[in-house]
Amino acid sequence: MEGLELACFEIISNVGTAKSCYINAIHKAKEGDYEEAKKLIEEGNKMYAEGHKAHVEMIQKEASGESVETCLLLIHAEDQMMSAETFQVLAGEFIDLCKMINK
Repeated sequence: MEGLELACFEIISNVGTAKSCYINAIHKAKEGDYEEAKKLIEEGNKMYAEGHKAHVEMIQKEASGESVETCLLLIHAEDQMMSAETFQVLAGEFIDLCKMINK
């Protein structure tokens, strides 16, 4: 595995882990463990950043004139990245709601 395929799997793996962290953070907030929820959000943000970095590298290659092949794997990777980003936002909102409810 190399090139585009490797970059796509790097994105999928990292943002998939990030999404799991965000979901687990919501669960911890529901239990009232806000410190652990915060740690999971931070871990998720680091993993998301790694996936985003691989995506940005592909964009930079294309911007410099190098052709980047569009394939289903890349579309899937970008879809997973957008899904993780949505969970990132929602996790923050859900955690805030849990804090309000548990006051």
